[in-house]
Amino acid sequence: MTVKEIFDTMDYGPAPESSAEALAWLADHGGIAGHYINGKWGAMRDDFATNNPATGEKLAGVTKGSAEEIALAVAAARKAQPAWAKSGHKRARVLYAIARLMQKHARLLAVMETLDNGKPIRESRDIDVPLAIRHFYHHAGFAQLMKSELPDREALGVCGQIIPWNFPLLMLAWKIAPALAMGNTVVLKPAEYTPLTAMVFADICTQAGVPPGVVNIVTGDGDTGAALVAADVDKIAFTGSTEVGRKIREATAGSGKALSLELGGKSPYIVFEDADLDSAVEGLVDAIWFNQGQVCCAGSRLLVQEGIAERFYTKLKSRMDGLRIGDPLDKCIDVGAIVDPVQLDQIARMVGANTEGETYQVKAPKGCFYPPTLITGLSPASTLMQEEIFGPVLVATTFRTPSEAVEIANNTRYGLAASVWSENINLALDIAPKLAAGIVWVNGTNMMDAAAGFGGVRESGFGREGGWEGLAGYTKSTGTAKTLKQIAAFTTEDGHPADPLDRTAKLYIGGKQARPDGGYSSPVYSPRGKLLGHASLANRKDIRNTVEACNAAKGWSKTTGHLRAQILYYIAENLSARAEEFATRINQMTGGRGGAEEVEGAIRMLFTYGAWADKYDGQVHGVPIRGVALAMKEPVGNIGILCDDVAPLGGLVSVMAPAIAMGNRVILVASEPYPLAATDFYQVLDTSDVPAGVVNILTGSHAELAPTLAKHLDVDAVWSFSSSDLSAVIEQASAGNLKRTWVNYGKALTPSARDYLAASTEVKNIWIPYGE
Repeated sequence: MTVKEIFDTMDYGPAPESSAEALAWLADHGGIAGHYINGKWGAMRDDFATNNPATGEKLAGVTKGSAEEIALAVAAARKAQPAWAKSGHKRARVLYAIARLMQKHARLLAVMETLDNGKPIRESRDIDVPLAIRHFYHHAGFAQLMKSELPDREALGVCGQIIPWNFPLLMLAWKIAPALAMGNTVVLKPAEYTPLTAMVFADICTQAGVPPGVVNIVTGDGDTGAALVAADVDKIAFTGSTEVGRKIREATAGSGKALSLELGGKSPYIVFEDADLDSAVEGLVDAIWFNQGQVCCAGSRLLVQEGIAERFYTKLKSRMDGLRIGDPLDKCIDVGAIVDPVQLDQIARMVGANTEGETYQVKAPKGCFYPPTLITGLSPASTLMQEEIFGPVLVATTFRTPSEAVEIANNTRYGLAASVWSENINLALDIAPKLAAGIVWVNGTNMMDAAAGFGGVRESGFGREGGWEGLAGYTKSTGTAKTLKQIAAFTTEDGHPADPLDRTAKLYIGGKQARPDGGYSSPVYSPRGKLLGHASLANRKDIRNTVEACNAAKGWSKTTGHLRAQILYYIAENLSARAEEFATRINQMTGGRGGAEEVEGAIRMLFTYGAWADKYDGQVHGVPIRGVALAMKEPVGNIGILCDDVAPLGGLVSVMAPAIAMGNRVILVASEPYPLAATDFYQVLDTSDVPAGVVNILTGSHAELAPTLAKHLDVDAVWSFSSSDLSAVIEQASAGNLKRTWVNYGKALTPSARDYLAASTEVKNIWIPYGE
């Protein structure tokens, strides 16, 4: 036999990793995964089992946390939080110690992760554990820098955190590290299938000198998670399915709890005809068969340019034939076990129900294993092209042109990640910003780092984890907001209108004055009973029309910051020319004398956000690859805004200006008691070159219009600064498409310019490798 024949025919020999140390650790802890509360191990009950997915053998019993036990953990966290928040340097030292101890126990963590989850030991050892450690090192630096770099921010308080079973240790690090760095304390619930590395981490916290109550871990199932959501915490951070994320959004609505959701995905993997096909095939192995495809950002939708499709499929099938599937503790294994028979059945059921295309599968061992699968020839609307399978199943279709690739890629309710493969950097960087995703990899996949934010748009959730942008979700502005009093319109009529000529203000939709669909209007009186005019009463059909106008104005988002700045300055110029008129109108409506000051403040705001329009830059993150991650700040899209009631003009301009400066289109619901300044303002817009549909103004009842705005699936965000506390209504209705919300909970908010700009943008991280 020749050397060539030996290399062509030989199989990899087994290289098993010993599980003895990990099993001994479990035995030393009573064979139970239980609570770690206030720095001590708590209840240890064998309420249900966590099993080895590869063998089905029981690894440990798991304690199911009760609402009472959750309350104990929250109370411990609440007590510990003020002292923990005092010193960033002390927090940095503790986070650094955690990172060092995780390095010391890296092999134990890796083996425990593989035993509990079923992923190959190579992935646990070489990817999950090092990246988890990196998060604690990186966030130790954020703790040290917080006082100097974030002087106007402070900790939220107690954070409830719920993590999934696909990356148990890594998700723990993504949640705990930034929360602790910013001075919060945490109560974390690991997934019911995979609680064991969280137990090892709790032990590490004790060794690292984490003060009692700062980190609390409570095990359990979905009922335990629901109890944590309902508990007295200041934030819920959840990673998991879109379905559960929607329920959490509804459950926390109106509670005042901050919320971040990292949910499902159906990420496109786009291969252009000029791509390095062999590299794209290898990338695809990582994109869909890494962690058995149980990855929220898995490249599960393959889009291949038509001219190379058959050649690419042939190469891919050949590579699939070489995948090694089996014992996850074998270092030679590529694909391990599915986490649980329940998940295995779900994958098999979804694939079995498919009747389209051509299916190619390789062999898999018996047990909780599913064969790597390729299904080609599907239409973009096929169930398997739209629904998350969460398994080692790749579905594929073809495209002809770059524009068609973008259209197919964005044809999904999700928006988590995407991969673009092309040797033409101009093409790749043209496509990446057009994709509806929170992260885009160019000629790569599944690249993540603590320095670059991770998170999605649409029904993939909101919020980011990692980087400067990830810290925002664990901080709030310093100071205490005052409670708002609802402002009511004046209703007394003295029978003498201020102007004998009847004046009924229309709505402003798509750059035109429009009569309200309902045909009704409401009188507006001065405090002395003078009739100032009538304001139209908008309804849900008027909202529909404004959303259509916003959609027709999408080109605004593609304009340059310089152009948007010029238009904002022009608005300010035209408002300044009519300053006295607007001041008089404000004083008439409110009965005050501050109209001139309010108009001047509005002009200053227009100048401020005109200045920011071409200066609110993204960042270039230093990530540990031969390349960079570009954090691009993109417009959110269509934003519905319930304006401040107290300041008729200033409350409108303060929200409109930052939103359109960043390229958004807005639906402004004017001050309910004092609407006429807004209806005068659209005359300024008409003379200021604002494109039709960019700014739309409605008048009427905030309480009636808020639910429709929040439910509308083509509205991407809703803000409320109304004196009517509509926070619960808006947050609950927003669960439909999981849009972003910014509400006041009945408090008088005083956001900074950067707060407005952050709310007006999404961060998309585009990873660009370089070098030969």
